[in-house]
Amino acid sequence: MATTASMTSLASLTLEVADPAAAHRFYTAFGVESHISLRASAAHSTGFRGFTLALTVSRPATVDSFLDAAVDAGATVVKPAGKSLWGYGGVVQAPDGTIWKVATSAKKDTGPATREIDEIVLLLGVEDVKASKQFYVSRGLTVAKSFGGKYAEFASDESSPVKLALYKRRGLAKDLGVPADGSGSHRIVLGGTTGPFTDPDGFAWEAATPPTPAPSTAPAQS
Repeated sequence: MATTASMTSLASLTLEVADPAAAHRFYTAFGVESHISLRASAAHSTGFRGFTLALTVSRPATVDSFLDAAVDAGATVVKPAGKSLWGYGGVVQAPDGTIWKVATSAKKDTGPATREIDEIVLLLGVEDVKASKQFYVSRGLTVAKSFGGKYAEFASDESSPVKLALYKRRGLAKDLGVPADGSGSHRIVLGGTTGPFTDPDGFAWEAATPPTPAPSTAPAQS
């Protein structure tokens, strides 16, 4: 039986956007530019793209800080920030169409707002969580959490900028407050230690490109 090379975690994340320069300005203002890459694309995409990026932060004031920065930079409010059974959060859509959720498990502030991100999670909306989970396990990922056919989260290492999780597509759309229908490109490319390949729901992976080392400033040795 053929085997697939190990892929231990999601190593990079690239958003495909119509205007990379404008997107870079937005994501810099939002405060997440160091966690994602941008690539020009004119691929057709309509409706829900089938994923969201979720920022987990420490307190409600920090949630508001990120959401306010996003709106000031041109994002559209999808779901206003508010309390829920699990904490406090809100949802915005970036000018390039990517949906971002910012949330905390805390319901009360214990200090002022910061610009610190505890965790970024890429939630892929999939038709069959169990089947997609098995697909990724066969590719070398390790399941960290799993809740039947509703949700699965994969382990990540310190070098991974984003944690990968699977969510039932319609459930994810409902949580975000958007219609579940959509077609065309997902407008996102995931980078791993193996690739390229496409998962059962059409999400594209490619081999992650390692960061280019900074040029040395040390004097040359004779």
